[in-house]
Amino acid sequence: MNTITRVFRHVAALGLIALAGCATVAPSRDDAQWAATAPVEPPQPAVADGAIYHDNQNMELFVDPRAHRVGDILTVVLQESTQASKKASTSTSKKDKTAIDAPTLLGKAVTFNGNPASIGLSGDRSFSGDGSSTQSNQLSGQITVTVAQRLSNGNLVVRGEKWLTINQGKELIRISGIVRPQDINPDNSVASSRVADARIAYTGRGSLADANTQGWLSRFFNSKWMPF
Repeated sequence: MNTITRVFRHVAALGLIALAGCATVAPSRDDAQWAATAPVEPPQPAVADGAIYHDNQNMELFVDPRAHRVGDILTVVLQESTQASKKASTSTSKKDKTAIDAPTLLGKAVTFNGNPASIGLSGDRSFSGDGSSTQSNQLSGQITVTVAQRLSNGNLVVRGEKWLTINQGKELIRISGIVRPQDINPDNSVASSRVADARIAYTGRGSLADANTQGWLSRFFNSKWMPF
C-alpha cells in the first residue's frame, strides 16, 4: 500500500467521523421559539356534560384571576438597579545598605591600585499600585411571561421574551425564574426582585449593536492571551 492510498483512507475515515458527529448533533433552536416551548399539561379525561352544564363553557365568577396554572400569563415588573464600587491601593518600599571596611595587613589597610579594598552594597526597591472599579446598572419596564411549570410546592416556573424591531436593529428582553403565588399582586403582576433564580437578558442585534461591538482582532489584543 503506497503513501497516497494511506492518506486517502485516513481522509475518508475522518470525513465519515465528521458526518456521524453532525448527524448526532441536535439542530439549534431558533430564538423566536424559545418562549413557545413551555410544557403542556397532560390531557385530562373526558367529562360527560349535562343537559345544561358544559365544562368548556363554564364561567368562573369567584376565582382568583392571578396566575396559578400552566399556561397562565403573568406580568413581571422589571425593577433592577445595582451599584458596585471597589478600590484597592498598595505601596511597598525597602532600602538596604551594607559596608565592609578594607582589611588590615601588618597594621596597614589593604589597597588595590592605590584605593582601599573596602566593599559597599546598597539597594532601593519600591512598588506602588492603585486600582478602582465602579459599575452601575438599571433596568425598568414590564414583560408578560407564561407559566411553564407548576412545582410540587405550588411555586410557578415562568419564562418569556419580548422582541422589539426598531429601525435598523432588534431589541430582546428575556426572563425566566421561579415565582411564589404569595408574591403575585392582585393585578396579576410581580416585581422582578421577587423572582427566584432569575435570569434576565437584555440584548440587541443589528447594525447599531454591531457598531458598538469590538472586532475579533481588537478583542484578541484586549484579551488575557495578549502577552503585552
